[in-house]
Amino acid sequence: MRSIKKTVAVLTSATTLAVAGCSSGSGDGDGVKPEFAGGKVVIDTFAPANADLDLATNPVTKLMSDKFKIQFRWQTTTFDAGPAKEKRQIALASGDYPDLFLLIPWVDGFSQAEVLKLGKQGVAVPLENLIKENAPNIQKALDSNKTLKEMSTAPDGHIYALPQWSDCFHCTYPNKLWINTAWLKKLHLQMPKTTEELRTVLRAFKTKDPNGNGKADEIPMTADVQDGHLIDYLMGAFAYPPAGANNGGIGLLTLDGDKVTTPVDKPEWREGLKYIHSLFQEGLIDPASFTQNAEALQATGNNPDAVMIGSSPLLHPAIFVQLGSKDGRDKQYDAAPPLTGPSGKSYSGMNYPSSSTFTFMLTNKASKEAQVAAIKMLDYIYTTEGTETAVMGPEGVGWTKPGPGDVALDNSVQPLYKRTPGSEAPKNLSWDAMAQYNLTLAYRNAQVTPMDIYAEDGYERRLFQATKLYEGHEDKAQFFPTVSVWIDPSVSSEMATLKTNLDSYVTQGELAFVTGSKNIDTDWDAYVSGLDGVGMKRYLELNQQAYDKYKAGQ
Repeated sequence: MRSIKKTVAVLTSATTLAVAGCSSGSGDGDGVKPEFAGGKVVIDTFAPANADLDLATNPVTKLMSDKFKIQFRWQTTTFDAGPAKEKRQIALASGDYPDLFLLIPWVDGFSQAEVLKLGKQGVAVPLENLIKENAPNIQKALDSNKTLKEMSTAPDGHIYALPQWSDCFHCTYPNKLWINTAWLKKLHLQMPKTTEELRTVLRAFKTKDPNGNGKADEIPMTADVQDGHLIDYLMGAFAYPPAGANNGGIGLLTLDGDKVTTPVDKPEWREGLKYIHSLFQEGLIDPASFTQNAEALQATGNNPDAVMIGSSPLLHPAIFVQLGSKDGRDKQYDAAPPLTGPSGKSYSGMNYPSSSTFTFMLTNKASKEAQVAAIKMLDYIYTTEGTETAVMGPEGVGWTKPGPGDVALDNSVQPLYKRTPGSEAPKNLSWDAMAQYNLTLAYRNAQVTPMDIYAEDGYERRLFQATKLYEGHEDKAQFFPTVSVWIDPSVSSEMATLKTNLDSYVTQGELAFVTGSKNIDTDWDAYVSGLDGVGMKRYLELNQQAYDKYKAGQ
């Protein structure tokens, strides 16, 4: 299931108008007077935060402030993707944007098209010289990681923003389904392997009172608009679903040989939507899946009166149920394999292991002093010490060194660190997801992880093992290398508008077919025709040009 995004074409246009005249030319910050407070350079920083995260009092903020002589002036948003993105768009459109954007990819990162647009307008400051002169650890990461360098470097050679690199095996296959196996056992059912076996399971969840409270209150399948992979997971039994982002972002592109194409107008896609509609029509898919945010889903998953959720198509179960729940309900959910459809297809969408959006961006409001301090801070985060502290918090509180008998996630390597389980760690301890810039696979696999996959601190092993079900079900021949293929800056604004409009059109069209507000038998041809009306032909053409240049090594 994909997020129902508000159309932001008006805001995008407003952004263009508001910032087009704000370019500082080179973006080197020499013309911007620095502001100091208590001997520290003031950096206005735009970042997401939730109720458990107070960036002003966070110990990592204090460490970075003291170590790099930075006085942060925070402008915070929310972990709810929709409002977070809207606030960022409004800040840019009004011209009242910060010195530094420090974002979280699964909340709201900049797209490639946005980065190009802001770089071209002079809002985003080129980072490559700042990095070369002040950030040896970032430079080393760029030089040693081909994909990171490709995804960071625009066609004009500039690095206008940096993505996070978090080499996460379980994130590579985001389209998972987590099923309540305690309910399966109670109802004497097997883990479903086909589309019709899933229907049988969901019907039993709905009608046979598996939570045992005598009420028909079970929800067979649910998700949220921010993280859900409902359509993507179920579609894999009919057509290859291109993964857009780990948190449920929409993917539109596949490859047929070296031809860039889209699956969303193909007969196989139509068949997948018909199947999903049939589940919805039977009341087996929660209508709230298409409207509720992550907090609402978590509230359902943690309902104190009864276990409510039968299954949820999400990256991992902690999104919908609290780990370490007193009644152990979080241990009830296991991954279902990719389903096999009526024609024998069984795909799982593959993603880059890391985020495909950009989260660190300095703007032309930042003085040279602020730029240098910020890039040195990020460079520290690229070290092992900086990663440990910024992601997990102080040693002895957020993490400890391994002890005798401790085993790494990959039990063939030496363990490096042992993270304190979330239920035991204090709140507001670290920057966590805001600092995951250099989590290589070697580093992630060296985390101490108990062999008990249902222990809270064994969660990573649970995800690692679950993902093995999906590995090999991707179709690498159809995989479009989104993050490495850059659009020419001269058409970046056009591309940004096309992507926004297509995302909205496809998402809302699929929602209409799934819920039945449009009839897929009679309205499908009009939907397909309408794709060209919002620019699909042009979108594919521009991506083809960019892909051809990428293949030619330009």
